[in-house]
Amino acid sequence: MVTCSPRSIGSSEFVNNNITHEVVVNESRCEIKINGFNGSLVPGTPVGPVSMHDVNINNNININNNNNKLSGNNIGGVHKVRGGGGGEEVTCHKCGKQFGKWENLEEHHLSKHAVTELIEGDSSRKIVEIICRSGWLKPDHNTGRIEKVFKVHNMQKTLSRFEEYRESVKTKASKLPKKHPRCLADGNELLRFYGTTIACSLGMNGESSLCISDKCCVCRIIRNGFATNREFKGGIGVFTTSTSARAFESIEVCDNGPDTRKALMVCRVIAGRVHRPLENVQEITGQTGFDSLAGKIGLHSNIEDLYLLSPKALLPCFVVICKF
Repeated sequence: MVTCSPRSIGSSEFVNNNITHEVVVNESRCEIKINGFNGSLVPGTPVGPVSMHDVNINNNININNNNNKLSGNNIGGVHKVRGGGGGEEVTCHKCGKQFGKWENLEEHHLSKHAVTELIEGDSSRKIVEIICRSGWLKPDHNTGRIEKVFKVHNMQKTLSRFEEYRESVKTKASKLPKKHPRCLADGNELLRFYGTTIACSLGMNGESSLCISDKCCVCRIIRNGFATNREFKGGIGVFTTSTSARAFESIEVCDNGPDTRKALMVCRVIAGRVHRPLENVQEITGQTGFDSLAGKIGLHSNIEDLYLLSPKALLPCFVVICKF
């Protein structure tokens, strides 16, 4: 069994896992196995020497930036056309609407096409459900219920910010006396859960448009990304965890309005150099050289919390509305 723990900088187990790129889903055991590798991929598991967007899942479900059912598509496919006044116009590839400015197209995308609901039976939704349920204490029982799953179509600038951060982590790792293959290969990318809230009608009666309310955390994060002054927990970093149940428990509801609901965001994260164990975090915060902090939680050795020290280290891929 592959450990789902990110490696600390001093760990002798911080090695390069040469795995194949095909991932097989075993629905009966609620796990995702990697062919040619004696282990299981669960949330928090390193995805090998290549980045997650190079990993292909069977049944044409893949994780890549060009045809990515599991990482959230971007605003690609924009067409430029010559306008009547001689200037260029940009066209939304989703609906064909034309705009005179790129900024207007971005706002249109965020309000109309930023997320797509995955209906029950959809192959991508099945994968997300398996990933979520793999962290439930009793996955065979009705301990939780997934109500809605949305795929996030990230803006190109959001994807670029994420990839630029990955490259910065890799660059820092390359300058260390001791080389760590995972950091050098993909910045030590993991799959993690982030618990938050929705304060709008997203998911209700087929609604799939993002709101502009500052109180709606899901919509704000998809629009603007994670923020140091909002998502940092205890002034440490962005709190994520390896299981959906743990992430759901961590959600703090500040505004108990009629539309406020708990939600999970399935994220790709660049863990980079990880400090473990998660003790005296206030003393560790601010020290140079680490990109995240991690530690086991209580008696459950399969549950691990991970604080990302930079908000640029997270890329939301799916939004899951569920109840426990």
